[in-house]
Amino acid sequence: MFFSVNSRLTTLAGLLVINTTAQAETALVAVAANFTKPMNEIAQVFEKTSGHTAKLSFGSSGKFVAQFENGAPFEVFLSADDKSPLKLEESGLAVSGSRFTYAVGKLVLWSATVDFVDSQGQVLNSGKFKHIALADPKLAPYGAAAIDTLTNLGLLDKLQPTFVHGENIAQTYQFVSSGNAELGFVALSQVMENGKIGSGSGWTVPTNLYKPILQDAVLLNNGRDNPAAKALLEFLKTAPARAIIEKYGYSLPQ
Repeated sequence: MFFSVNSRLTTLAGLLVINTTAQAETALVAVAANFTKPMNEIAQVFEKTSGHTAKLSFGSSGKFVAQFENGAPFEVFLSADDKSPLKLEESGLAVSGSRFTYAVGKLVLWSATVDFVDSQGQVLNSGKFKHIALADPKLAPYGAAAIDTLTNLGLLDKLQPTFVHGENIAQTYQFVSSGNAELGFVALSQVMENGKIGSGSGWTVPTNLYKPILQDAVLLNNGRDNPAAKALLEFLKTAPARAIIEKYGYSLPQ
């Protein structure tokens, strides 16, 4: 039987598409809420360059750990801290040696109201607000960083009656953006647009006021044999991913 050059090329292209599709996999990824914006962008680039798909779920790092312990089928975990991935490795729920720091978080005191938060954070002493939002410090590293900050400023006891606790940093942001709290401590990445705070007003908290927010990623046991899960973790270390991470106000690990 005779095949033209064009038909042969068409057949070859079809086989390549089938082969690529057959090799493409989906990774189930649990992502700390503070990393929502950059991870959505990273996942898009990852899918275009690798052919794999990343199915993302966002939430509290502490609650994710509880879900893993109860058999949740996630394959990759991008935590808001370094303690949770370590705990998972030590308990045998994550692949030993797969853990690494993908970003270093920054805390910001933010208000949806323009000029409400000054550039030095003096508003904390002003008495001009009834509610200040922060994530639950027992579950969320950014909430713990907020407590560190207020402790080091000598304001914790004074301001504690005004606290409104978010379940995670996403809910904390909602409290402030909706005006239910006049201001609050959120992740800098949540309010960053084009390299600066995009709306409202904010004070980027000096990093010497709180313990470093080292955000670690780890391969969970469910993803041990999934090429998409492994590829995603490797992609986080590449220049395109790191550029996106920096764009949203994070520092890169040394």
